[in-house]
Amino acid sequence: MKLMIASDLHGSAFYCRQLLAAMEREQPDKLLLLGDILYHGPRNDLPEGYAPKEVIAMLNPLREQLLCVRGNCDTEVDQMVLDFPILADYALLYAGSRTVFATHGHHYNTACPPPLAKGDILLHGHTHVPAWQEFGSGNLYLNPGSVAIPKENSAHSYMMLTDSGFAWKDLEGSIYHTLALDCPNCG
Repeated sequence: MKLMIASDLHGSAFYCRQLLAAMEREQPDKLLLLGDILYHGPRNDLPEGYAPKEVIAMLNPLREQLLCVRGNCDTEVDQMVLDFPILADYALLYAGSRTVFATHGHHYNTACPPPLAKGDILLHGHTHVPAWQEFGSGNLYLNPGSVAIPKENSAHSYMMLTDSGFAWKDLEGSIYHTLALDCPNCG
């Protein structure tokens, strides 16, 4: 399966259009959104092109291609206007022989991890900072960064998961990091 992974759109129609253009280029089987889809919460740094209703109109037609988990800014009111489920706290996926625990990151993270077996992957957004690091008992923590409001001078970005591994890309599609599924130091 070819999976595109993105997080933290925060209602930006401007960056949602760029993500969907990247999706058109990448042709993934599914797009996994790791939460904070429509709203920005009590923050002062609104993303460029903040227009949640436009984001709704762009994402609803893609409902069959979307997998989502709930972010700290996602609510039942959001679910009422979206045609795809967004309120699950996590999803379990598989990458080769590894289990991937996909969540937003506000409940489960490296400081408060979910139950993971040796070698499992914790995948979350929330921090707006791309990450690929070992933790725990041979586990990996991966983060695609943020589509709309990246932090720590990171790119507006997403990840791709293919049979060979993970690739972090900016919204133009340039790869800035890769991680093979069979890497010897990753669990």
